Amino acid sequence: MTASTGTAGIPSDVAAEWVERWDAQQEGYVPQREERFAVLADAVAGALAGVADPVIVDLGCGPGSLTARLARRLPGASFIGVDADPLLLGLARAHYGTAAAWVRADLADPAWAEALPETIHAAVSSTALHWMSRASLAQLYRTLGARTAPGGIFADADHMPLADDRLNGLADAVGAGRAERAGTTGREEWGPWWEAALADERLAPLRASARPLPEADSTGGAEHHHGSNLLTADEHAGLLRAAGYRSAGTLWQAGDDHLVVAVR
Repeated sequence: MTASTGTAGIPSDVAAEWVERWDAQQEGYVPQREERFAVLADAVAGALAGVADPVIVDLGCGPGSLTARLARRLPGASFIGVDADPLLLGLARAHYGTAAAWVRADLADPAWAEALPETIHAAVSSTALHWMSRASLAQLYRTLGARTAPGGIFADADHMPLADDRLNGLADAVGAGRAERAGTTGREEWGPWWEAALADERLAPLRASARPLPEADSTGGAEHHHGSNLLTADEHAGLLRAAGYRSAGTLWQAGDDHLVVAVR
């Protein structure tokens, strides 16, 4: 596989419509999504204070929601958004334009690193790495550890299971309560969003013959959000330390929603 870039092929107003719809359905699962983005940005900005022209990589960037928010917070940084899905990546290109170098690549394939410069300063992700197997994730972390400058940061915001089923049940209750208070219940779900996007002929230029999306996530339900690899935050931190990061742990948590951060 070779990492590739390309043009969007759709009007910007169509992309804006679908990115807004994407963000709305994601908030149905993560009602504290903007807070989560802001806390992640706080961590990255803190780690990179004083770094001139930092390079930040968004892993599984989707339609660019996290990249765009970080670009507003860190206008002096350069961004690389990496995703395997042509439709999501095309939406990012069409809506956010040159906010990042948008690269189509599969993070489970070690060749994805062809898209990286020799040195990066931060790698970030939001609700994207749960689908990777433990072995693939460990390899990804090793790749990032080898490329990240000393003092650089890795920050991943995602749903990660807790210690046992009883705690996970309580986390579900916490999530439901937050969604109700935020008014995000009843939102369009992940599966219907994809069905509608694939049926929209305006997005035809962005489609691939086969979308590289995990079948286990097709319902957009609990399995998707708790993570198909079922790694806890502590397990992520252990893999990051093994990959060469000096410090790793949970920096923020809301129920089973975690921000795991590692410092190189």
